[in-house]
Amino acid sequence: MISIKKEDEIERMRVACKITAGTLDEISKHIKPGISTAELDKIAREYIVSQGAKPAFLHYQGFPNTICASIDDVVVHGIPREDIILQEGQIISIDVGAKYQGYNGDAARTFAVGTISEDKQKLVHVTKECFFEAIKDLKAGSRLGDIGFAVEHHATKHGYQPVHDMGGHGVGKNMHEDPYIPMFGRAGTGIRLESGMIIAIEPMINMGSYEIHIRGWDARTADGKPSAHYENTVLIKKDGVEILTKTADLEANNLE
Repeated sequence: MISIKKEDEIERMRVACKITAGTLDEISKHIKPGISTAELDKIAREYIVSQGAKPAFLHYQGFPNTICASIDDVVVHGIPREDIILQEGQIISIDVGAKYQGYNGDAARTFAVGTISEDKQKLVHVTKECFFEAIKDLKAGSRLGDIGFAVEHHATKHGYQPVHDMGGHGVGKNMHEDPYIPMFGRAGTGIRLESGMIIAIEPMINMGSYEIHIRGWDARTADGKPSAHYENTVLIKKDGVEILTKTADLEANNLE
C-alpha cells in the first residue's frame, strides 16, 4: 500500500534525511587508503546518534551494521569489517539511513579511494547522472516506469547496465515501502506518482552485465566487474521533486 505523507510526516522526514546526508558528508572526509570499513561504520553510527537519531540499518532484517560498505564488484549490502581495509584505486559505495521520530531517510554515494582509473571514474559519474536523468521531468502525474526508463536509457547509452534484481522503493515509517521502483523499464507505464509520495531512487549501475549473485548479504556482479550506486530520498511535488538527502555538493550547487 502506497503512503501519501502528511505535512508533519514530511517535516520529520526532512530531518531524518538531512541527518542521513550529513552522515555521508562526514564519512566522505575519512575515505582514504588504509582505513577499515568498520571504522567508517563507527564514524557513521556516532554521527547519527550525535544528531538525535538512530541508525536505520542497524539490526534491520538482521543487518549487523550502520552502513553498507560495498567495494568494487560488490553492488550493495557489503558488511563493514575490521579486516576490510580500503586500497588505492578502489571505489566504495556507502549506503546509510537515519531514523528520526519514527521516520527514515535513505541515501547512498559511491566514492573514490585515492586515485581511481578513468573507467571507474566514468562509471561513478554516469551513475550519478542516471539519478538526475530520472528526476529531470519527474512530478506528480508522472508514471513509475518513467524512472526506470530514464535510468536504463542513460546507462546503456554509455555501455553500462542497471541492476535488474534490485531497485528503489518508498520510504517512510518503514525503510522499504511501496512502490518498488525498478531501475529499468518502459516510459508511460506503471502507477501515476502523487504529491506527497516519498521515494528512494537508487541507480545501481554495472560496468558489465546487469546480472548479480547474492552470497550472504553481499550482492556482487556476476562477471566481477565494478558497480556504482547513487541514491537519494525524494519528495514528489506538484511541479517536480525535492531532494531530501542533499549532501554538501548538491547544496553547494543549489540542486533541487
